[in-house]
Amino acid sequence: MLVSTGAGRHCASKMSANRSRDWLAQAKNDLAWGEATTAAGFHAQACFIAQQVAEKSLKAIAYFRGAALVKGHSVLSVARELAVNGELKSAARRLDQYYIPTRYPDAQPDGAPFEFFSREQAEEALKLAALFLRSAENETGEAET
Repeated sequence: MLVSTGAGRHCASKMSANRSRDWLAQAKNDLAWGEATTAAGFHAQACFIAQQVAEKSLKAIAYFRGAALVKGHSVLSVARELAVNGELKSAARRLDQYYIPTRYPDAQPDGAPFEFFSREQAEEALKLAALFLRSAENETGEAET
């Protein structure tokens, strides 16, 4: 189980809601960082941070729903625990592919990770990450008007 509600749900819910805002704020900041990173030509890093935006957005949702603890880094696994389906589930599969190969040379047959990722991949990954962020903003009531 990746998402645990823990004991003492009433206290956990209030604290979780506060932590939800923190996770959401960090996801927003990371998305801006990913956009700047793409503009600077660091495409592998932007793909990784897009995965992180999605992960943090889902964790914001989990904490908003009262989770006491959310473990794991797979966007798809957390999405499944939260019963997220449709476009986000498909996007989760895509973004999880950027968690390891964008950072570690031994994830590729040869060469450094930055040599394998393009601007198009980074831009697409950031668009997918933005879907998670908007979903989290809508569910938590933190959407900007």
